[in-house]
Amino acid sequence: MSCIRLAALCLAMSAMAGCQQPDPGADQSEKVYRHAIDGAPSSLDPAHADNVYAATLVKNLFDTLYRYKYLERPYELTPNLAEGFPEVSEDGLVYRIRLRDDARFADDPAFPDARGRPVTAQDVVYSMKRHFMDETRSRGAWLWRDRIAGLEDGVEITDPEQPVSGLQAVDERTIRIELTEAFPQFTHTLAMALSAIVPREAVEHYGQEFGVRPVGSGPFVLERFDQSLAVLEPNPHFDRGTIQLDEEGYDADRHAGYGLAAINGKPYPLLDRLEIHFITEPTARWSSFESSRGVDVVMVPPEMADRVLETRQPLSLQPSIRERYHSLTGLEAGFVFHGFNMANPAIGYNDDPQRERRNRELRCAMRDAFDWSAKNKAFYHGLGRVFAGVIPPLLDSHDPQVAENSIAHRPERAKERLQAAVWQGESLPRLTYGLEASVQQRQMFEQFRAWMQAVGFPPGHFQPRPFASFGEYARAIGQRELDIFLLGWTLAYPDAQYALQLFYGPNAAPGANSMNYANPEFDRLYERAASMRAGPDRTRLYRRLNRMVIDDCVIIGSLARTRLHLWKRHVRMLPDREMVGGFFLRFVDVSDDRP
Repeated sequence: MSCIRLAALCLAMSAMAGCQQPDPGADQSEKVYRHAIDGAPSSLDPAHADNVYAATLVKNLFDTLYRYKYLERPYELTPNLAEGFPEVSEDGLVYRIRLRDDARFADDPAFPDARGRPVTAQDVVYSMKRHFMDETRSRGAWLWRDRIAGLEDGVEITDPEQPVSGLQAVDERTIRIELTEAFPQFTHTLAMALSAIVPREAVEHYGQEFGVRPVGSGPFVLERFDQSLAVLEPNPHFDRGTIQLDEEGYDADRHAGYGLAAINGKPYPLLDRLEIHFITEPTARWSSFESSRGVDVVMVPPEMADRVLETRQPLSLQPSIRERYHSLTGLEAGFVFHGFNMANPAIGYNDDPQRERRNRELRCAMRDAFDWSAKNKAFYHGLGRVFAGVIPPLLDSHDPQVAENSIAHRPERAKERLQAAVWQGESLPRLTYGLEASVQQRQMFEQFRAWMQAVGFPPGHFQPRPFASFGEYARAIGQRELDIFLLGWTLAYPDAQYALQLFYGPNAAPGANSMNYANPEFDRLYERAASMRAGPDRTRLYRRLNRMVIDDCVIIGSLARTRLHLWKRHVRMLPDREMVGGFFLRFVDVSDDRP
């Protein structure tokens, strides 16, 4: 049985350890880079790639029409599978995109003679339609529902040949997309892993196994995939010319010391073997990083901060660390938060208006009881940036003037809220708290429960429900099985609209609105903002929407993490977990003097 076929069986099981196999390793003459991420994807189907774990692989196995430049900051889009940027009608409704003529799908038994064929405009149309087919169980339909003509809410695609007025293959290399209203961020959605292009032959050939038998036109093909490791090798059909660092945003001063100049003018990908190790526990990732045969990069876990940092203000590394490793620090393009399931009448919306008001006070009290400063210190080096709402500090539309009461630790105020709303002892609801089955996640839960007990919750009223993988955890959230959950949200494009869509009613679970927030006024203003171009008026509207989320106590949030990346000296790269995401892996190189 092949490793990939075995993975299909492994991923159906809940036990993390039961399917791991010894890694046969790589020839020492090969260029091998070992990457580490903190969770395992349950599927490599682009339609399910709504999380950083799946997206890291999907962006290397498949193609998207656009991507972000490797090194340019602020982030800047560039064509990828597309030949150039879209031609957009004056009213902003019609996009015409021309495909490059040198893209081919990888060889696979799904094709005649097992030989991959050219990527066509019809593949783009099929890939987008597929999000609206029930059998796909897409996690990304919310991106384009009600935005592309013919894909309005309630439309169901039952046949891949079913016409959609807003999606047309004009010819083999030209796509015409018509929107229902202007959406300035539309091109950005075509750089997301969810928008990756898939061949219909492979989807139909593998059926439900397509998630572990991915076939794309990206720089790599999958050699092995299980819940501990993915191994990728170069796709021999992938030929996009040579790396032009100037076009990727290279700056000799800003990028000095990373060895990036050595890759200029080389065809990519540069590796013979890319290993992506799924290591949930922070200390295990660190141990692997310290090993000469372990992973080549790590995001420093909080418990190692004192060993790594010389000072925190300003942020600087120990001399021994600077000497041994490359490093990169910076605030993430995203945030972490706790969400409430508003669809549960015990804590969210309720047919009884009085109970619904009491539920709001309950959620607000729990937010008051939460101590972001302590969580920041315990799990994020004390370097995270706590902020009110969901527009992170990285964005220009972030509101520094918004009231900070929503992020203050106010246990006495929490007690007052509970008492005023007649919440006491056993009258308080019993709630399920979802978490991944890791030591760190369990510690976070115990910290959370302790704060809630301190303001009057009985110990047994928060029940942890652990999941073996992030994929299982995400499915439970999507099926509305959890009352409280911790999520990280990484921006896929640099606009607050991407964060605010977490609360748009039509995006309710299994869509991006995991909180199942349903506020008609929010939806109306969100729709208005989504069609506006950048400017002061849109910023004011974004900030108003942000305050609505805060006032309704929909989440306990938020915190933007400071990323502390370390990587070994023989690796030439600039790692990125934000908007570039997995795209940067095609540019990774290792020097001949590697250990």
